[in-house]
Amino acid sequence: MNIDTARFNMIEQQIRPWNVLDASVLELLSVVKREDFVPAAHKGLAFADLEIPLMGSGEDAMRLGQCMLEPRLEARLLQDLAVQSHETVLEIGTGSGYMAALLAKKARNVLSLEIVPELADMARANLRNAGVQNVEVNLADGAQAKPANGPFDVIVLSGSVAEVPHNLLQMLKVGGRLGGIVGDEPVMRATIVTRNSETEFSTVQSWDTLAPRLQNFPEPSRFKF
Repeated sequence: MNIDTARFNMIEQQIRPWNVLDASVLELLSVVKREDFVPAAHKGLAFADLEIPLMGSGEDAMRLGQCMLEPRLEARLLQDLAVQSHETVLEIGTGSGYMAALLAKKARNVLSLEIVPELADMARANLRNAGVQNVEVNLADGAQAKPANGPFDVIVLSGSVAEVPHNLLQMLKVGGRLGGIVGDEPVMRATIVTRNSETEFSTVQSWDTLAPRLQNFPEPSRFKF
């Protein structure tokens, strides 16, 4: 099977059946070459419906969140956030740079924060080789991001968190959206939070999934009394 056929099958058999019907998103998945953001050792998995490790062993990569999410998750989040061409985007967890490349095709510009130096370097190289010029990758801990870095129209969590981070909500413009996977195993929920005013937010949780954790975000206490 050649690459174009594999890409077509990914879109038609994995992504479209997951209620990703936005024509602009489906077109992006054809234009942005996912295989160019996959480590050489895993090129054959570029279009598979699974997480792809970016560093070390598969088990360690999943435990540390150092992996690419399944294509259907990335596509569904992209659709739900409805990024517009005039908007600025903050991504937490750059990984290989693939989601940043998708976002860059939608947005005016993207700032992506990556905590692992090797992944930040990988993403910069991948984005440069793909000709993506409106993404800035910074080596930083997204869990410690400060409101002074904003405001942003859209914030994307490219991994899961136990609860929506309050510090990131403060970095949204009024009308801005934060999207990510929130909760604990065995069920996490795709969550979109919209800032309606300086003090009011609304939340929509529309589908269930699982995703590896982003590093350093707080976990709730496991103690029960």
